Amino acid sequence: MAYRWMMTESGKPLVREAFEPGEPGEDQVVVEVAGCGVCHTDLGFYYDGVRTNQPLPLALGHEISGRVVGAAAAFEDLLGRAVIVPAVMPCGECDLCRRGLGNVCPNQKMPGNDMHGGFASHVLVPARGLCPVDEDRLAAAGLDLADVSVVADAVTTPYQAVLQADVKPGDVAAVVGVGGVGGYAVQIARAFGAEVVAVDVDPAKLERASATGAALAIDASGQSGKQIRSRIREYAGAHDLPVREWKIFECSGTGAGQRTAYDLLVPAATLAVVGFTMEKVELRLSNLMAFHGRAFGNWGCLPEHYPAALDLVFDGKIDFASTVEQHPLEAINEIFERAHAHQLGRRAILVP
Repeated sequence: MAYRWMMTESGKPLVREAFEPGEPGEDQVVVEVAGCGVCHTDLGFYYDGVRTNQPLPLALGHEISGRVVGAAAAFEDLLGRAVIVPAVMPCGECDLCRRGLGNVCPNQKMPGNDMHGGFASHVLVPARGLCPVDEDRLAAAGLDLADVSVVADAVTTPYQAVLQADVKPGDVAAVVGVGGVGGYAVQIARAFGAEVVAVDVDPAKLERASATGAALAIDASGQSGKQIRSRIREYAGAHDLPVREWKIFECSGTGAGQRTAYDLLVPAATLAVVGFTMEKVELRLSNLMAFHGRAFGNWGCLPEHYPAALDLVFDGKIDFASTVEQHPLEAINEIFERAHAHQLGRRAILVP
């Protein structure tokens, strides 16, 4: 019998529930879950009162990998395939999707938000946009199918942000908040040829960022954004790097991180807001005008970008195996508590 762990109320223990996946609809598949990553967004739903689109009770979890075990007639070719389920799944048919704006598709589906998610043995999801996983390359990389579940958000979200920021070789890319998503942002920006500056308040995270591609690591503790900006400018000048047109990625998902990232603006800079927080911050928007800068948000990642992001993992351009850790799904309540208390050194993957 299939089962899933249900959130019934904010902060209350998740409850195991047996269920029947049922027959997939004409555009659906059933995926037997190999692993589901625990994300900051899940913690926001669970601890911070962020509302889910589907009313509770609901199974959370949107970083899902697994194997297709049931499919509508039109998608029977997917049966038996190892796949990653995109964290945000556009409909692919509306006007916005046809114009390449699937990130704001009004019909998009997000597991663990719009429908039951991957903290389960099985999940029923749209068939469109699933990312096939080459199991030979997976094995060659020393990974298993559960490991690549976190590609569904922690890797692909910063990947799309780097694409949207148009990062090129020789750019200066500053990443604010280098744990989790930000840690992958460092490596992806480096893979695109940027000289990367890692900014955080956690020495251990900065050390990891330095080991995986950051050219400069700055401890933001006790420093203003302007002081950090001066430090980056000094480094850039000493290494014949641009002192304008920086690409700045806010990945901390904190109010302090957002203020710091905004303070890093220089002429013609690009600011990508990748992290999420319920905190409000005060900013002088005129800085964008004065610096002729631009700022954009990044919601998930279009499914068509998933294969290229996965290639970075398989090609060894992302140090992946050392950043994830599997735990039994039965330990979900404990893992949520430890993640919320920042007691996990690696990104947790829950395995049924």
